[in-house]
Amino acid sequence: MDRRKLIRKILVYAIYILLLSSLQVSYPGRLGFGGQTADITFVFVVLVGYFFGFKDGVIVGLITGLVRDCLAPIAVVGIDGTVRVTAGIGMLVMFLAGAVGASFFTKRMHRNVPFAFVSIAFTTLLYKISGHFMAYSWTFIAPAVGSYDLGVYEIVVRSCLLQTLLNLIAGIPILLLLRFAGPVAVSDQRKSSDDVIAIGEENSWLQI
Repeated sequence: MDRRKLIRKILVYAIYILLLSSLQVSYPGRLGFGGQTADITFVFVVLVGYFFGFKDGVIVGLITGLVRDCLAPIAVVGIDGTVRVTAGIGMLVMFLAGAVGASFFTKRMHRNVPFAFVSIAFTTLLYKISGHFMAYSWTFIAPAVGSYDLGVYEIVVRSCLLQTLLNLIAGIPILLLLRFAGPVAVSDQRKSSDDVIAIGEENSWLQI
């Protein structure tokens, strides 16, 4: 990659990370419905991994996660019952989002828009299910948290499925931005097709 293309890529990623992160924390109510909020930064990282490969996905994921941890860190009730702000969870989540998004790189799915939405749905469901499982497990480790009293309907429909739907809707404008105003010019995307496919094959889900 020549210097101008590298500078373009860095600038575009930086602008999108700052812009989407600011929107995420500034207008959560306008991005939400039914108690869930479209996670636009999460969707962005997944699509970066899907369209531009493992390396871009995990690097952008780590940086986006760092910004997420700085702007909106997660508060967790500790074993002793005190509320503590965590550090690094956002980076871990976004790193994994970029890695899983890149795992959908195969010859059959390469840059296929419908499968980009499959990637968003799969990654969102994986994230939500893992989150509920960890929250439920934490009630046994830290009894001060209290009981985990969400029912099946709340978990499946009002949490997992609704979050997935919101993320899929959010994925439409983000996908268009990445394809037509993304880090790689449209004219160059086809030229780098073989390289991107190779990246995806080397970083399939079974190898991560």
